[in-house]
Amino acid sequence: MYFLYSVLTATGMLLLSPYFAIKGFRTAKYWHNLRERFGNLPANVVARASHVEGSIWIHAVSVGEVLAAIPFGRELKQRYPARSIFVSTTTDTGQRLARERFDFADGVFYFPLDFRAAVRRAFRAIRPALVVIVETEIWPNFLREARDRNVPVVFVNARISERSFRRSKAWRHVSFGFYEEVLGDATLFLAQSEADAARLDEMGAPQDRVVVTGNLKYDGEPPAVGAFVKWLAEQTQAQERWPVVVAGSVVADEEEAVLAAYDIVQRQWRRALLVLAPRKPDRFDVAARIVADRGWKAVRRSTLDPAGPLDENADVLILDSIGELGGMYSIADAVFVGGSLVDSGGHNILEPAWFERPPVFGPSMENFRDMAQLFSSEGAGIQVRTGEQLGKTWAQLIRDTAVRDRMGKKAKELAEKNRGATKRSIEYVAKILQPDLFQQDRGPA
Repeated sequence: MYFLYSVLTATGMLLLSPYFAIKGFRTAKYWHNLRERFGNLPANVVARASHVEGSIWIHAVSVGEVLAAIPFGRELKQRYPARSIFVSTTTDTGQRLARERFDFADGVFYFPLDFRAAVRRAFRAIRPALVVIVETEIWPNFLREARDRNVPVVFVNARISERSFRRSKAWRHVSFGFYEEVLGDATLFLAQSEADAARLDEMGAPQDRVVVTGNLKYDGEPPAVGAFVKWLAEQTQAQERWPVVVAGSVVADEEEAVLAAYDIVQRQWRRALLVLAPRKPDRFDVAARIVADRGWKAVRRSTLDPAGPLDENADVLILDSIGELGGMYSIADAVFVGGSLVDSGGHNILEPAWFERPPVFGPSMENFRDMAQLFSSEGAGIQVRTGEQLGKTWAQLIRDTAVRDRMGKKAKELAEKNRGATKRSIEYVAKILQPDLFQQDRGPA
């Protein structure tokens, strides 16, 4: 089955190669990290790894996983200072954030494609004593290589979405035990919730290797309020721009609904300002065009000079930067967490909660289902289904400051109350990561 899986993977890559080639020529995307994708890691990473034994390899797919992994990785480094920490990501945005925030890591690189040769090169370069995968990216060849090298693999913050669960159930019927074999190569699954643990069990993970430890994202540090956010707060106050509405992590096909909601707000408060933060950089230009097509004036964060004033005629500020969104919630009178009005799975609602802003989000919250249910049931967040409902909810929260403040305080209370997953996860990892791992057979070189 591994041979068939590899053939299907290679065929899929071959069929998609024209798309990636065109995309690469147009945007320079994909080309710059292609060597790393095939396991040829940066020279500085290889050099550092060659001087140590017993390193820890943390893999975090993108921005959300990187943010969740930071407190976990820092705690690991404090507990095991002699061990090197290496971090891999899949996406470019995740890579940039990891390089910025993992200041304690010994190296950051792109995760290899799941081809046996690429995976082997990466393992030979890093020579890990432990691999930690944040959430649940399951790569058969990678897990088999780790098994063959006697390298434990621990999934932390493990989560199984409804979509992934349905897909796995369909594959299990035709995989002849392959799915169970792949999951059996993992050492431990530290699940976010009982529901995730039950799904892992039904997917075929060994029952004695699945433990519920909670959601690492509750242990994240409150976002920093940077110089730009402080400047914007001063500008809006001086110009009497109010209210400020922040729509974060907005994805493709969601911009129109958000702007429809903002239209409802601006009809009542002409001096309103919308901060629109697209989730991915390739939507920055698109979002600006959509705003302009509605007849509104958009300014882009990348063109603003913090030494000068904010354009008083600006209706929308496009936040075309990485790492500033979290702090932006601190100056918001109402917020929206995107990726949720379309079928995208949602994004982290804790960032506004840290600033006592009640998160508003759409119906698609599969990636944060337990968190979304908790906030909704406790009166700490509001779920809407359409852009019109979003606009009416924003208007209600702006008008009724007592309700907004009460919900905001509850949101922060829930965020603080559910901390502790990092400590619980570290304790389980510590049982695996014992000194005698240094003397174990590390497998083929």
